[in-house]
Amino acid sequence: MSATVSPVPAAARLRRRTAGSWLRGITIGVVTLVFALPLVWMFAAAFKTNVQVTDPSVGLWFSPTLENFRNIVEAGQILRSMGNSLLVGVVSTVLSAVIAVPAAWAVGRFGMHRTGSLILVARIVPAISLLVPWYYLFAQMGLVGSYTVLILSQMFVSVPLIMWIMISFFAGLPVELEEAARTDGLSAFGAFRRIALPLAAPGTATASLLAFVFSWNNFMFALIFADDRTQTVPVTLFNFISYASTDWGGLMAAATLINVPVVLAAVLGQKYLVAGLTSGATKG
Repeated sequence: MSATVSPVPAAARLRRRTAGSWLRGITIGVVTLVFALPLVWMFAAAFKTNVQVTDPSVGLWFSPTLENFRNIVEAGQILRSMGNSLLVGVVSTVLSAVIAVPAAWAVGRFGMHRTGSLILVARIVPAISLLVPWYYLFAQMGLVGSYTVLILSQMFVSVPLIMWIMISFFAGLPVELEEAARTDGLSAFGAFRRIALPLAAPGTATASLLAFVFSWNNFMFALIFADDRTQTVPVTLFNFISYASTDWGGLMAAATLINVPVVLAAVLGQKYLVAGLTSGATKG
């Protein structure tokens, strides 16, 4: 007599999987809404007048205006600040990557654990504790208010950040590939340049993008070291807030504009960003 298999357990598992899928979907939707709502409000407020921004009864249904964008563009400061931020961010990120990527490879390949610990210490030290000695040093050198001091201050954070990400990435790459290249006559640096560096391109792109975003958003260094000529976008946004009033429309329009380069960088580098993050999560 053959036993029959009851379909009830299979149906119960299917119901549980369906309920789990719905629960995950609802959770993802709620989290997405929580994080996206401030951005949606900012984007909508950029097309409102100051009266509409401060009026709780005005939601997403209103007559949009481009007056806020026209005012901040005609003033000229926001575009100049975006150019300054782009210059400082790109230069500091490129220089940091040039220094940090080979250093991370050396630490990961040759087991320099003490060096790795020092890098972690550099990441932990609050940058604000260095502002006073930095300002005194740079003032004595006549660099305060220049692009040089902004780039150097950003590199203090970008170099350890890129190194810390890339150490584990290089440690996860097969060392046999580099050993084979050295057997064929390449030097250690030649194996790094021809083998390890191309394989580490996703990780390098991820670390560089994160360093650029930090530089673009950094307020503290620019507030202390920049002047009117080298002012970056976070300081320009701060100038929309005064003691007597706040230009909410102009502030939201400027905030919308300064998000465009970062979003474009994330979209264009999405392939490398995803590959670098997943590799860093599964290797090392």
